Amino acid sequence: MSSAPAPLSVWSRNISPSPTLAVDAKAKALQAAGEDVCGFAAGEPDFDTPEHIKEACAAALRSGKTKYAPTPGIPALRDAIAAKYAEDYGLKVSAGQVIVSPGGKFSCYLAILAVCSPGDEVIIPAPYWVSYPEMVKLSGATPVCVLADDTTGFKLTPAQLEAAITPRTRLLILNSPSNPTGALYTKAEMEAIIAVALKHNLYVMSDEIYEHLLYDGAVHVSPATFSKEAADRTIIVSGFSKTYSMTGWRLGTTVAPAPIAKAIAELQSQMTSNATTFAQFGALAALTEKAKTRAALDQMLVAFDRRRRFLHAELNKIDGIKCLLAEGAFYLFPNISSFGLSSEEFCTRLLDTQKVAAVHGSAFGAEGYLRLSYATSDEIIAKGVTRLAEFCKGL
Repeated sequence: MSSAPAPLSVWSRNISPSPTLAVDAKAKALQAAGEDVCGFAAGEPDFDTPEHIKEACAAALRSGKTKYAPTPGIPALRDAIAAKYAEDYGLKVSAGQVIVSPGGKFSCYLAILAVCSPGDEVIIPAPYWVSYPEMVKLSGATPVCVLADDTTGFKLTPAQLEAAITPRTRLLILNSPSNPTGALYTKAEMEAIIAVALKHNLYVMSDEIYEHLLYDGAVHVSPATFSKEAADRTIIVSGFSKTYSMTGWRLGTTVAPAPIAKAIAELQSQMTSNATTFAQFGALAALTEKAKTRAALDQMLVAFDRRRRFLHAELNKIDGIKCLLAEGAFYLFPNISSFGLSSEEFCTRLLDTQKVAAVHGSAFGAEGYLRLSYATSDEIIAKGVTRLAEFCKGL
């Protein structure tokens, strides 16, 4: 008689699947079945990867760059990343402080693993990217989520941070520009937050994946730039997915104080080895062929800005919806609390009746909102917001 299978581990039992990927998968299944779905769920640029990046990768393949690479990344790419931070932000970092990982998501996870242990607490401002709390749980630490709603522009205040800190607090996660809101901390706002973090000797994981997707003259500020003390406590995570439309390439980056960078590299060596070797040569072209990259990025930004403004204006025409204008990334996070439905029920009914796919705010720790990505075509945005307006009329 065979014994019963062993139960799942505590890690797998306590983890939740990604709501954004689940909604996107459901929308794609409906499309595959012939339904006319307007998808606002995916956080993925609808542009192709620029040609010079693809060609650099193809050339690397042709020249045999198909073997293992150093765990932290190919030297030329690490040098280029270090140079980028010096040029863009005046940050003096060595290539030894740079780690290239298989995806920005994995960069975040490794950063958390490197500094957090069971019993630690991690403060996460909500609305948050859906994976942060789950990554913290996987490290054995406890996520402490603090709601910063639209009354504060979706930005954590110093007073909120101070109130959430306990003797067990180890790390603060910041994401500016933000997924899911598009909110951007000003220099003064960021400095005030970092002052509190440093006062309590916290580490800060600064997720800067949307750093170049900015509008209306907005400026991205990295907390590592404020002082040597801030730089010594800041782990910058980023990647190539959003800025360069390279989501499937799976290339994330980390810039960290040397001891943390060493720990991250050692963790990665046991978990994945290196990020895909030939893909890293495409990333290198993104950073070194600057004129071509800037032209491609500017083209995307013109489209994103047009869509942002149109969608924002149309949303605010709908009775019962209030929506702030995003300053970065490619999301809007409208308030739909006036309709009296949970955000999950709102989005389920919206998809079932109007074939519009959006992600419910509760997935991001903010009930009463929904996330709409405008990284999709003008046609889909116009059709989808019309359907959304019809849906709201019937509530």
